[in-house]
Amino acid sequence: MRPPSKNLPADERKAVTVQTVVKLAAEQNPNDITTSAIASAMGLTQGALFRHFVSKDAIWQTVMEWVADCLLTRVDNATDAAPSPLAALEAIFMTHIDFVTQHPGVPRMLLAELQRAGMTPAKKMVQTLLKRYEERICSLIEQGKSCGELEPTVATASAATLFIGTIQGLVIRSLLTENPKKTQSDAAAVFAVYHRGVRSTQ
Repeated sequence: MRPPSKNLPADERKAVTVQTVVKLAAEQNPNDITTSAIASAMGLTQGALFRHFVSKDAIWQTVMEWVADCLLTRVDNATDAAPSPLAALEAIFMTHIDFVTQHPGVPRMLLAELQRAGMTPAKKMVQTLLKRYEERICSLIEQGKSCGELEPTVATASAATLFIGTIQGLVIRSLLTENPKKTQSDAAAVFAVYHRGVRSTQ
């Protein structure tokens, strides 16, 4: 039986806090989530919560760090299991859609964070995530061009931007329609359109 939140070691407490925030973000506007609401959902006092986080911004930064680690780990695993660069791109595309389907609070938090004025630690983490993600996609596109899978004239940076933007479009539609399952089922057909645009015709 899992121990109650108030009895967890520090590392586990932080992990539970992250999952609590992601869950709350799926149910309400992330900007409206208070430390009081987080503590209440965990069965803690705010004082107990602040023994592990110095501020709400620190909580948000930890959540963004978890998102980056989790998503990039899934991306790397999908890449390693794929037999070719183009297959890896498709695996990453589907893996990313699966991730946001499982954690709908994540894209809501990312969008909310990017709209904040100024450079917060969490916002900087989001920018770092996007940069690292794009680097992986660019690398696969270059590999695909080198092995003849992708059209050699494809502009790598533009193709990577289109890849990421296509996922973002699906995610935003999912948030608007509140139907992540349909987005998940449509993802393969959407990637097929991208595939036709970048694959080699030789």
